Amino acid sequence: MLRTLAVTGVLALLCACSVTPTASSAPPSELVVFAAASLKDTYSALGRTFEAGHPGVKVRFSFDGSSILEEQLAQGAPADVFAAADRATMDKALAASLVVKPVLFATNTLTLIVPKGNPAGVTGLDASLHGKKLVVCAAGVPCGSATAKLAGLLGVTLAPVSEETKVTDVRAKVETGQADAGVVYVTDAKAAGSTVDTIPIRDADRVRNDYLLGPVAGSRHSDLANAFVAWVTGPEGRTTLAAAGFVTP
Repeated sequence: MLRTLAVTGVLALLCACSVTPTASSAPPSELVVFAAASLKDTYSALGRTFEAGHPGVKVRFSFDGSSILEEQLAQGAPADVFAAADRATMDKALAASLVVKPVLFATNTLTLIVPKGNPAGVTGLDASLHGKKLVVCAAGVPCGSATAKLAGLLGVTLAPVSEETKVTDVRAKVETGQADAGVVYVTDAKAAGSTVDTIPIRDADRVRNDYLLGPVAGSRHSDLANAFVAWVTGPEGRTTLAAAGFVTP
């Protein structure tokens, strides 16, 4: 009996020593992505497929106006990837050595949206907006800069009742009927679906926003950051972005 107990104990010890940690026991790697608010739907979808293709990785997003995110990075906010909705913001981040080798991955243009049925009778970025509740993006954020530039090209003076720091907030105010019209990206109009009507803006294609992304300098997960950039710029990313209305290179 003693011999049997001794053998059993040795076998138990050997079994314990042979056990190796499983993948599920390892702490997941978290990839933090700062991205322009207009990328929320597409990047959320890409984040899920990226996680599926990279077991053990969790992608956490922070969506906001590009200039706000750049300021947060400049103040030391931790992130691994930065995606901006215009070149000016990305150039600023690059000049401050906040990002590494940013690449162009999509372009976007502006359009006008109104509540379903267009109760205010808006016909475009024109005199029909007089006395109406127009909402636009704030100056300094990419969609706001593009709106101001386009209005200048058309010779139109806008009198918005509200200026938002995120294009998604402009969209929300139109969807909920708080505004008679809003200037957003064509991708936002598409995402709103049947909740709004879309009115094309003349010469909108003359004001194109370039979207760029790159790994954040000093990222603790540089390999994963580079992999995410490759995912967005690869077939998976281009297909998802095109379906949302973006134009990809």
